[in-house]
Amino acid sequence: MPHPLYVAFLWHQHQPLYKSRVKEEFLETGDPTFSASLSLASEYRLPWVRLHGTKDYLDLVLLLERYPKLRQTVNLVPSLILQLEDYIAGVAFDPYLAVALSPVESLTEQQRLFIIEHFFDANHHTLIDPNPRYSELYEQRQENGRAWCKENWQAQDYSDLLAWHNLAWFDPLFWDDREIAYWLEKGRNFSLADRQNIYAKQQEIMSRIVPQHRKMQETGQLEVITSPYTHPILPLLADSDVGRVAVPNMNLPQNRFQWEEDIPRHLRKAWEMYEERFGCEPRGLWPSEQAVSPQILPYVVKQGFKWICSDEAVLGWTIDHFFHRDASGNVSEPELLYQPYRLETPAGDLSIVFRDHRLSDLIGFTYGAMEPKKAAADLVGHLEAISRILKHRQLDDTTTLENPWLVTIALDGENCWEHYQLDGKPFLEALYQTLSSHREIELVTVSEYLEKFPTTATIPAEKLHTGSWVDGNLTTWVGDTVKNKAWDLLTDARKFLASHPEATPETNPEAWEALYAAEGSDWFWWFGEGHSSNQDAIFDRLFREHLCAIYQALNAPVPDNLLKPLEIHEARGDHRPESFIHPVIDGIGDEQDWDKAGRIEIGGARGTMHQSSTVQRLWYGVDHLNFYLRLDFKTGILPGKGCPPELNLLWFYPDRQMHNSPIPLRNLPDEAPLNYLFHHHLGVNLLTMSTQFQEAGEHHKWHPRFSRVQVAFEECLELAVPWADLQIEPDYPLRLTIVLSDNERYCNYLPENALIPIEVP
Repeated sequence: MPHPLYVAFLWHQHQPLYKSRVKEEFLETGDPTFSASLSLASEYRLPWVRLHGTKDYLDLVLLLERYPKLRQTVNLVPSLILQLEDYIAGVAFDPYLAVALSPVESLTEQQRLFIIEHFFDANHHTLIDPNPRYSELYEQRQENGRAWCKENWQAQDYSDLLAWHNLAWFDPLFWDDREIAYWLEKGRNFSLADRQNIYAKQQEIMSRIVPQHRKMQETGQLEVITSPYTHPILPLLADSDVGRVAVPNMNLPQNRFQWEEDIPRHLRKAWEMYEERFGCEPRGLWPSEQAVSPQILPYVVKQGFKWICSDEAVLGWTIDHFFHRDASGNVSEPELLYQPYRLETPAGDLSIVFRDHRLSDLIGFTYGAMEPKKAAADLVGHLEAISRILKHRQLDDTTTLENPWLVTIALDGENCWEHYQLDGKPFLEALYQTLSSHREIELVTVSEYLEKFPTTATIPAEKLHTGSWVDGNLTTWVGDTVKNKAWDLLTDARKFLASHPEATPETNPEAWEALYAAEGSDWFWWFGEGHSSNQDAIFDRLFREHLCAIYQALNAPVPDNLLKPLEIHEARGDHRPESFIHPVIDGIGDEQDWDKAGRIEIGGARGTMHQSSTVQRLWYGVDHLNFYLRLDFKTGILPGKGCPPELNLLWFYPDRQMHNSPIPLRNLPDEAPLNYLFHHHLGVNLLTMSTQFQEAGEHHKWHPRFSRVQVAFEECLELAVPWADLQIEPDYPLRLTIVLSDNERYCNYLPENALIPIEVP
């Protein structure tokens, strides 16, 4: 029987618990403007449930509903649903909402500073720049500074900013709403009544989210699944030492966290919440951060779940197989990845699907930087390529698929759209139109597929690797000094709660709800190295507030070590890239474009013990299309005047057999890494912005090659080098050095005594 290629999209909709449960304000925030805003707020610390609630949850399924042939799966995390319901009921107030609903004439100085600082917290390319009044205020802050805004902005400026911070988050799918269309056309001169009505419209949209999902599940177009109650990393609840399964030398918390009994609590609460909202039992479970381990499986089965999902890296570790990809990024051994597996546990069998990491990342991190129709065509092209590869690997010469293969694409369903044109609407429309009429690709829900095609491949439960979607390990949540400190605080609080057996979930729900909140994964994500945002201090505070609430609910004094931040939250120096980036190459060095890039302080910027340099700072990062580089020069420095006029980028490929050549410059010191042999060379004339790209050949010769490199130099130098120029396979590590020269004579290089590490996506 011939089959189409079956594809399951899984959209993960999640927010951590921003609701604080402490009974009084006693923690230092480190941000006086934030503290001031809290005087008008209730218990919610951040506005992201409310803002994403008007931009990312309802529109995704409403758009899908227009294409009835297509089916998908959506995960609505319980902690998200709880907070949506609070906003709908009007009992949730965050600091941003509190000032937005206040008369601007009554705002204090600290509240005005809070507005200036925080009401541009959005992707300015897609949410601020397209709106003239919002863009005008943003440019005033960026060009004139915060102090200027404080001195010169009038009441109407504040009122308009408060309105636009909320208006910009309405999804384009709702722009034809009569009231929203009126506000967008009005553009400025918003009143308090306008802002109150905007909030009422937010509540109206949020109130439709769960009912719309339930409706589409009942018609069969959608499968709604759930996650553990407050999104904890289940393997770490069972045993914090399991971090060493993937990283044997991992530093562990001083006190081992072992509260396996909390796993069924989180699963049961998620199950009961789901039944109440959707009128049926859930079939699928999205383990928080796709983190799995053998120890958690019996609890998942006993609760009644039929299937779970994880990442291809976990599958690779489990079956001891590295998924090689060709130059286009397609898996070379598709039969292993594109099928569900049956996990055999003592409590019964459980199905598991593993997502294609790269396809998921293309949607999550790369397609937003592409023209929507081209991005949609690229994704469909990858699916068609998978189908062709599977056909070619069949034993006979048939032109159809003989087996029912399943490609799983699973990712965050909210944050990525902020980087897309019109919040992803043109991309999704182009994708859905193509897939609706495609004869060889069929979109299915996971349960629908499993019912039609029972799983045949098996994995003994004890063989399942312990890891997550991040590199197949758990280092994002444990092992770092600060993360471990947080686990020790959580362990102390959990032991203290256990020492009060009279405090059960029924007799003291406040203590248990605070515990569940503190066990969530999100706090550990932001602690220490690896991830950072401009709200790290608030995440730090929220975690400690959840722990404080446990002691308060037990009428016990709060330990002193919970009253101080876990770490100092200040601007960091050198660090590796934190995520994919998609900068606009215009020489401006937009702060939002580069905030997740790697950073290296150069020369004098690093202190007196380093040589002086005309370059103060170096930024670098990648996406699936390009390698990006930015150089910040000393103030007043111009090419040819205080700075050598030629820039040379040289790529070094460790442990790879290829032709290599010396750096093509004179007066080159015979020292590492300058005496290494390199394979690619990009020369940039900083006076003319002309480029020359070369590839090494035999006998240490350099040969010119065509390049689509982008270069711009205004306030800084920015470059984008396509991976296609370098012709390197995915997942390959390479190194870069940067050399400044004048008339092909060596001047100096950077970074000092090092190569820049790059990982090809």
